[in-house]
Amino acid sequence: MLKLLKSGFFTTIQDGGRFGFLRQGVPVSGFMDAATAIKLNKLLENEPHTNQLEITMTGPTAVFETPSFICVGGAEMFVTLNNEPIENFKVYRVNAGDIFSYGKLEKGFRSYLAIKGGFKTESVLGSTSFYNPITSKRALKDLDELDYERNDLFEPKDLSYKKNSSLNEHVLDVYQGPEYNQLNENQLESLFHQDFKVAKENNRMAYQLEETIEGHEISMLTSATLPGTVQLTPSGKLIILMKDGQTTGGYPRILQLSDQAISALSQKKSRDILNFKLLSNLSIEV
Repeated sequence: MLKLLKSGFFTTIQDGGRFGFLRQGVPVSGFMDAATAIKLNKLLENEPHTNQLEITMTGPTAVFETPSFICVGGAEMFVTLNNEPIENFKVYRVNAGDIFSYGKLEKGFRSYLAIKGGFKTESVLGSTSFYNPITSKRALKDLDELDYERNDLFEPKDLSYKKNSSLNEHVLDVYQGPEYNQLNENQLESLFHQDFKVAKENNRMAYQLEETIEGHEISMLTSATLPGTVQLTPSGKLIILMKDGQTTGGYPRILQLSDQAISALSQKKSRDILNFKLLSNLSIEV
């Protein structure tokens, strides 16, 4: 059992995602920074989509009541086990009574705590990822308890992930979206030759950008969207849908982020700078 003495700002359970329900309006959800989470699961020899704690901006303080093995990764935050600092992407044994705590955020925005075998939590539509409209929780609270399997015998392999590339990437790789070809030369020039800053309106549903490009008068039917879809509003504002984002929208879908770009964007916070790089002429149909 893991008991949260303090839950942190916004701590949730996330796994690889909830697939097959977009037609019913249910988002994929799951790891925002999947690149990091999958690495942590590999270190623990978990299945790639095994659930973890996703920790946003400030982290929890918790006590382990059952022996197991853990590792953390993602944002650079000061993390301690029994008041001793621990490193990202390194496996640690935990014993009953051990205290785990997050401190100051140094770089990035989201951290992950993975445990051997994952957490035993409610599964809805094939996933344990929190998504409040269909799960009982929006986020974890102080004194919540999470169950997991006792593990005493695990011998981790000597794998090394010294750096998290998601933290250092400011260039987001994108593909053409379904309405990309309706953009004019001025809009394309702005998209690929200027810096954009993350707006204060950013969360698991979507990231807005502060800078705008030339607006439009494109009229279209509400159409399917995915995590990573970049929408252009009539006023020229850019909205990037994320893992809990809506499954349909009526704005032109001008770009689609690559999976790695979604992970990189998830580690950005307000005022961080980013750019777009078109990978190829390949169009993404959604």
